[in-house]
Amino acid sequence: MKDQPQVVVLLVKAWVARKGILYSLPVSENKWISRLWSPKEASLQLADHAGNLINIADDQELVYPNKIKFHSPSEHETYVRRWVEERTAFTSGFTISFYPGKFDKEKRSILAVGDITEVIPDDEADIAVLEEPEHLTWYHHGKRWKTKFRLVIGVVHTNYLEYVRREKNGLQAFFLKQANSWVMNIYCHKVIRLSAATQDLPRSIVCNVHGVNPKFLEIGTNMHEQKWKGNQAFTKRAYYIGKMVWSKGYKELLQLLGEHQNQLADLQVDLYGNGEDSDQVQEASRKLKMPVNVYPGRDHADPSFHEYKVFLNPSTTDVVCTTTAEALAMGKIVVCADHPSNEFFKQFPNCRLYKNGNEFVKATQIALADDPAPLSEDQRHELSWEAATERFLRAADLDRELTEKPQLSSSTRQFMSLSLGTSFLKKSMEDASAFLHHKASGIEVARRALGAIPGSLQPDEELRRELGLSFSPSEKHGGSKH
Repeated sequence: MKDQPQVVVLLVKAWVARKGILYSLPVSENKWISRLWSPKEASLQLADHAGNLINIADDQELVYPNKIKFHSPSEHETYVRRWVEERTAFTSGFTISFYPGKFDKEKRSILAVGDITEVIPDDEADIAVLEEPEHLTWYHHGKRWKTKFRLVIGVVHTNYLEYVRREKNGLQAFFLKQANSWVMNIYCHKVIRLSAATQDLPRSIVCNVHGVNPKFLEIGTNMHEQKWKGNQAFTKRAYYIGKMVWSKGYKELLQLLGEHQNQLADLQVDLYGNGEDSDQVQEASRKLKMPVNVYPGRDHADPSFHEYKVFLNPSTTDVVCTTTAEALAMGKIVVCADHPSNEFFKQFPNCRLYKNGNEFVKATQIALADDPAPLSEDQRHELSWEAATERFLRAADLDRELTEKPQLSSSTRQFMSLSLGTSFLKKSMEDASAFLHHKASGIEVARRALGAIPGSLQPDEELRRELGLSFSPSEKHGGSKH
């Protein structure tokens, strides 16, 4: 084993439409892993705010906020590093590399192109953390991740089944569930699900490994200091912020407000967000008898949000809602659905849960009348990047040496031969499954039938040239291993 194992974090989401991005983090000891990992927005959540290089102008506008366009990987990298430092005060000393990818407009997902494991040198292939591992493995055709790396950890962020169910496509949901389990078993040693809102997966553990930017905790401290000094800290009432698409909680919120507007007649709600359904949300809001204002999206740490007392979030499609964590960190009362995606937040006294419309009304009315409770030091820590890092290290078994082997008791040794036989059988079945996926993912007709982007089996000339990939498609196809 090398003295300094490499942790490679592969990101998707809004990163990869024409290109993907990965970080290579050299690690000398677990403490350093924690220090490098703790700025979660630097290592795991940049996708919401940074773009990627897409040569097709229409695709750039679909993926990147504020019509940002990048003309080269180096320009994109400069933007990323500047954004990290400005937002987190974190100097990015890690390596950033790009891998081929394309944006699927129908799925609104970013999918890898070709064998992206080839982008990572073999001598740096120690630990891989696959963010949105489904995107990186559904149509993967190349070297098997678990062959390339000693440890592969998938971090599942998205409740795909819920989105498909909302389209009332039961058959597609069934096949998607099976496909997710199939590829996770083949390619990941361990899977971390941010909440139980996601489907159960092989070798998975439920653990929220997200934290909030320290500035949200600072805002919360400042607001409660104002209150302690006798000033009125929370002068505004209720709001919601999120991408303005119906599936992100707006449908549920406007439905709840519409059904109970007589009980909530004197409540004013402000909505903040940008998205494809903005016009429809504004139109639906105007039809309500109660005042509901719709504003463009902005950073949740913007001063305009500081004085709101109550954050209303009825969304059940999020796996763990980042804005809920940020609102709690800022000292606000959060009214949210009693749902597995909100399990982590139940430990905070300012989290008020409801199971139906009547409970929503009651929880909202009480929240408006109450004063938010100040967070204890332990509660502040639970929301922090540091605590999220500690949870990640434990969940991924990175809080101990990779070479450490479990000690076997005498009773365990009695079943060693049976265990070895069972393990061999499982390994053989997994290898056969991987072989089948490798073969199917290498046939264009099969890929298209399963929903892959046309022409995504290998990167085209333009992608190879821009990313400095010297191999040709034929060479890559012939040399890939499963």
